[in-house]
Amino acid sequence: MTAEQFHNPSWLARPRPVRLLTVAVVVAAIAAVVLGVLQPVSRPAGRPLSAVDGICVAAVLAAIAQLAGLRFRLGPDAVSVSWAEAAVVVGFVVAPAGWLPAATLAGTGAAWLLLAWFTGLRNVAEIVHLVASMTLGVAGAALVTSLLAGDAPIGGARLPLALVAGAATYLLITFGLVVLTLVLHRDAAPGRIATRVLYAKLPMSVGNVLVGLGVVFALVREPLWLLAFGPALWLLHRTYRFHLRAAEERRMWEAFATATARLPGASEAEVARAGLRGALDVFGARRAELEVRLGSGHRRYSQDGPGQNDTTAARSGPAITRSMAVAGHPVGELTVWLGEPSMPVPQDEAAIVAYGEALAGALHDAAAHQRIAELDARAAHDRVHDRLTGLINRSAFADQGDLLLRSVDRGQHVALLLLDVVDFREVNRTLGHRGGDEVLRLVAERLTELARPLELVARTGDDEFALLLPAMAALGEPAGRVGGSMPPALRRARELVEQLRLPMEVAGVRLAVEVTVGVVAEQPGRIEVSELLRRASLAVGRAKELGLTVGTYDSSQDASSTDHLALLAELQDAFAADDQIVLHLQPAVDLVTAAPTGVEALVRWRHPRRGQLSPGAFLPAVERSELLIPFTRRVLDLALAAAADWTANGINIPVSVNVSARSLTDPTFPAQVTEALRRHRTPASRLVLEITESVAVSEQEVVDEVLARLRSSGVQMSLDDFGTGFSSLASVTRIPVDEIKIDRSFVDEMIDKPAAGAVVRGAVELGARLGVRVVAEGIETIEQRAALIELGCPTAQGYHFCKPMPADKIVQALTQLMEDAPAPVTRLRADGAS
Repeated sequence: MTAEQFHNPSWLARPRPVRLLTVAVVVAAIAAVVLGVLQPVSRPAGRPLSAVDGICVAAVLAAIAQLAGLRFRLGPDAVSVSWAEAAVVVGFVVAPAGWLPAATLAGTGAAWLLLAWFTGLRNVAEIVHLVASMTLGVAGAALVTSLLAGDAPIGGARLPLALVAGAATYLLITFGLVVLTLVLHRDAAPGRIATRVLYAKLPMSVGNVLVGLGVVFALVREPLWLLAFGPALWLLHRTYRFHLRAAEERRMWEAFATATARLPGASEAEVARAGLRGALDVFGARRAELEVRLGSGHRRYSQDGPGQNDTTAARSGPAITRSMAVAGHPVGELTVWLGEPSMPVPQDEAAIVAYGEALAGALHDAAAHQRIAELDARAAHDRVHDRLTGLINRSAFADQGDLLLRSVDRGQHVALLLLDVVDFREVNRTLGHRGGDEVLRLVAERLTELARPLELVARTGDDEFALLLPAMAALGEPAGRVGGSMPPALRRARELVEQLRLPMEVAGVRLAVEVTVGVVAEQPGRIEVSELLRRASLAVGRAKELGLTVGTYDSSQDASSTDHLALLAELQDAFAADDQIVLHLQPAVDLVTAAPTGVEALVRWRHPRRGQLSPGAFLPAVERSELLIPFTRRVLDLALAAAADWTANGINIPVSVNVSARSLTDPTFPAQVTEALRRHRTPASRLVLEITESVAVSEQEVVDEVLARLRSSGVQMSLDDFGTGFSSLASVTRIPVDEIKIDRSFVDEMIDKPAAGAVVRGAVELGARLGVRVVAEGIETIEQRAALIELGCPTAQGYHFCKPMPADKIVQALTQLMEDAPAPVTRLRADGAS
């Protein structure tokens, strides 16, 4: 009985120490054979056969012992379990001891040549090593047996003990050679290999010795008893097979449990490596290959078993390939090349299927973990980066910028440049959003290229980018070098403007991008990046208002910015108060007699903190908010209340109120006006609503409907700022009005510019032909009054007659105007008017 190592077809493929061991064993075996055959041939007393017959019988027994043996895998090793011990015991009885090595060499050599022919084993070096090992073992056994038995007769008491000692010697020699060969070949722990080989060999060796002794006893006592050995040998053969197969299955499933426990991993490659290593361990394979088909593409992994130096050799022999899937979804294929050149047994296929399922599950889990890890990494990246440009975003810019500020010398300044792409909406409208995205990417690339070491670039808004500059001079300090009177931060901002406006090509269109830059500089220990961004944003807004490309932060901008944010909240407080939203009233008078013809209501806000505010400071915010309806109601109430006061004093003239363009798009506005007139018991004809030309020529159907309902209610309509729009004539024909107000710009220039005078004359004549009142705005001098009278203008309003005055003074002013008419009127200044 012996055990073999991996089957490598090439002699050179075997490790060098194994090759040297094989040479040594062969030399020793040949020496033993030569020394044995040189011994004199005699027939000891009691031997049943002649020397020649005994030698032939011993050779035949050696061949039969090998041919009737068991050969299968035990882990990565190929194990041959033969009846060699029994053949040694019987051979010593029937043949001369010196000729036993030669008989063993001849018998085992012939047997293994036949086995090689029928089983496909073609490794000549391995066969030579195997036959030489057994020959050397038999030589040692014959020597020990001869020394112990001496000239004892066949039936003597010393012979069985000598035969047992000889069999033990054979076992020790072959066992030692097997262990040494496997240790050199596999580079494994000697103790582990010795334990495994001894576990496989020892029970069979003991049984073989007992069989041999039984045969010897039968030959001496009663040869007919040899007939009973057939069934006994068959049962013993089956026992051997069961014992070895159970040992292999136990080893396989223990290795299976260990291998599957190592399978879970965080990546596909990690699981694949563990899976291949486990397949080699579990199945004692020469080579394992894995093809993974998860995600996109196919990936191959492979690993050779220990001692496999030739991939072609490792792929020789039987292979099992099994597809792997999880819940019906293909995962890949596992291919295992077994270590023994024989057909796989069902247990192998079942184990590979089970192992493939475990490996498929681990690969599927690893792919899921990898996808989750990639998503986590992407989410972590996206949390601090802008997806479009790859730059860090506003929050990361603030965090990293604060770290940078803390590392800067407190005695120096840092600067932040906020760049806003001018008219970026126009880029989107013209090139589409893809083109706009490409523009932003190109701007980001240029900024990144222009950034210097330690500078931080970020995209902080849709079309905004920020650049943090450490160690810069304050904005009020010069550059400190010849010709450098401009602070470095401002110079850097202008350089960026020039570089970014260089032409770029997007979607086949060559274009140049303009940017507005807001610059702010501060000492790093006093401020955070978020505050720098806020201040730079104010600087950008201020630069846009002034039409500049580069603007700097001024602390005065903070107040106006804060006031703008608080404006709507403070307006709501103003509505709750009785004395904040007020009207100033300015009469319109007859140019010839100076008698009042109407009063225009001008709204003011008595702000508790900022003082009196004109409409331009708060009306735009009101018109964009939900406060427009309550604001309009308040103004109508104040105007109609004031009109009721002068009506009660016998002055029957209308009050004019400016109307927001947004109010005329509200279908409920006519009802609001009607309700205000009802509350103040004022005829509709006493209310004049002033509208602008842009509203008058609007093509919105809702505007036409609202104006028609107002006209039908009796409210008068006035066209304000006549002559300043593009459709003045169209406006008076589209919507019937009761009054035309000539814009003050024409009144200011009509004396010096004939064209302005012609516009005024045309407006007067148009009003006369249409039968509507004409009012000239902004009269400030007696010369303007005279010129308007000469042009035939009937009515005017302006500082020449009255400044806007508080509501509590309007009755007195109107009364004085009424009393002075038709006498020439001098300029009237109301006390307390503002």
